[in-house]
Amino acid sequence: MNAANPSIQLIRAQWLNLLRTPAYTLPTLLFPVMFYVFFGLLMLRGQSLWLLCTFATFGVMGAALFSFGVSIATERAQGWLLLLRASPAPVSAVIAGKAFGALLFAIVIVVMMAALAAAFGEVRLETSQWLGLAGILTLGALPFCLMGLALGLWLSPNAAPAVLNIVYLPLGFLSGLWIPSTVFPGWLQSVAEWLPPYHLAALALDITGAKPADWGHSLAVLGVFGLVFAVMTALGWRRLAGVS
Repeated sequence: MNAANPSIQLIRAQWLNLLRTPAYTLPTLLFPVMFYVFFGLLMLRGQSLWLLCTFATFGVMGAALFSFGVSIATERAQGWLLLLRASPAPVSAVIAGKAFGALLFAIVIVVMMAALAAAFGEVRLETSQWLGLAGILTLGALPFCLMGLALGLWLSPNAAPAVLNIVYLPLGFLSGLWIPSTVFPGWLQSVAEWLPPYHLAALALDITGAKPADWGHSLAVLGVFGLVFAVMTALGWRRLAGVS
């Protein structure tokens, strides 16, 4: 029991640290919701359901990437991760805490957008669809957690914020999360269909009845994406261990 306490406390400290960090909390929660209000509820009211699915995907992706990327890079450079390896609490508790925080933020983002869509966008779904939307988007944040973790292990603290933004914003745009990929040129539509946010949004659209999706294909793309960054994460940990 006592041996588990340091891990539990560290997990709690990690996600509380995210909650108490305005540089993470405010942009993560407010930016995607503001985009949805502007585009989904004010400019393109007839597309409120579609944009709910795509902007919520954009939001949970950002929550996952930024909960890991910058903080892991900073903690690695400061030697905090190496110090934890010599303590009773395993480094895995740091990862678990950040992942919990990212998934918590993902749920909050989806719930906020869903409430706005129902109240002001006239979006009406069955209870099972609302729950399914929240569930698939929250679980779908996990591959992006791996991506943020891998980048945090390989990037310097100075480079991490810039690289994450360079990855996050174009990835969201090219996946058709801001503008439907159907209006892209043919070759750009082909690019979108290989990107994981496109497939996470496709699953959300299918659950809400907005557009059918090939679940097998979309889950396979998300799975391969997660596997690639799991390998990068493992290599990053080995590199970190080599430094020690």
